[in-house]
Amino acid sequence: MTATTQDFIVNRADLSKSKWVSGPAPEDIALDEGQVLVEIEKFAFTANNITYAVAGDMLNYWSFFPADAGWGRIPVWGYATVVRSRSKEIAEGERLYGYFPMSSHLVMQPENVTPGSLLDLYKQRRELHPVYNTYTRLKTDKASPPALDDLRPILNPLYTTSFLIDDWLADNNFFGAKQAVLLSASSKTGFGLAFNLSLRRPQGPEVVGLTSAGNLAFVESLGCYDRALTYDKISTLDASKPALVVDFAGNGEVLAAVHNHFGSNLVESTQVGLSHWDAPRVSGALPGAKPHLFFAPDQARKRMEEWGKAGFDAKLGESWRAFAAKAQTWVKLERGKGPDAIGKVYSEMLAGKVDPAEAHILAL
Repeated sequence: MTATTQDFIVNRADLSKSKWVSGPAPEDIALDEGQVLVEIEKFAFTANNITYAVAGDMLNYWSFFPADAGWGRIPVWGYATVVRSRSKEIAEGERLYGYFPMSSHLVMQPENVTPGSLLDLYKQRRELHPVYNTYTRLKTDKASPPALDDLRPILNPLYTTSFLIDDWLADNNFFGAKQAVLLSASSKTGFGLAFNLSLRRPQGPEVVGLTSAGNLAFVESLGCYDRALTYDKISTLDASKPALVVDFAGNGEVLAAVHNHFGSNLVESTQVGLSHWDAPRVSGALPGAKPHLFFAPDQARKRMEEWGKAGFDAKLGESWRAFAAKAQTWVKLERGKGPDAIGKVYSEMLAGKVDPAEAHILAL
């Protein structure tokens, strides 16, 4: 174990400020009956984690792993090993996959334990959404092949959102749209959605990806967009055909340009991410459908009620494996270790300087 526990925290009012703080030695952390202490092995860091920070207060992300007043621990997806256990059901040495802080260790309270999963109902997380508090027990997991071990925390949480948006749009017959316009088409959630939409050809809407000039070649290379355009080409889209927009960028100026171009023919406006976190937000009323936020857990809950959890997991798993087989050729894995490497990737991601083809796996 490490000599002391370590936490990477960010200033909630100014995300450009971050620091590492030390805590007690792992062996000095008190565990109640039924609790476990895990050591976080490695985790992915993507633009999605920046969205967690930007929307931390609005969507309650800061509540999962509290920090000192004014500071927050950004949630990430990754792997951890149980290093101490007072649980009768979870042994030391067991590996888990799921939702962790950017920290060296975490105290968890496993409940609802099954052979394949557990629910962490530690006091601060007990009332929070089970989509985030459910962890996979890797010794029995067959949902994701070991060859995709590093790809899983990078793309799988994002892909789940992609899968659910596609399912929700199809469930609503795409609101009558003949073209689906995706903003920040190079984002991982964006091209996950594009992959799903591409499988609906020719019945589904045309899939149009909007991106920056620097990312255009990458978006074109994916093969899941019918067309890829830079943001300054919005006016070339056919405004006479009903369109929906899914906004992964959060750039108010770009979204307003789409609304103003299509007018009343913009039949749905869905906001998902904030990859352009420091860009101006939407201000004032816009023509066409009113923009609203898509909250993936709501659609997941609906489908679990309709399909059952096993049915939902089976459909998602099958879709994920098909996507991952393609995506592993699109993504270049970059691995970093230690506080300096983690801080560097965070700063670069916050500044939007990370190549969309790069995917970062980090470890303390």
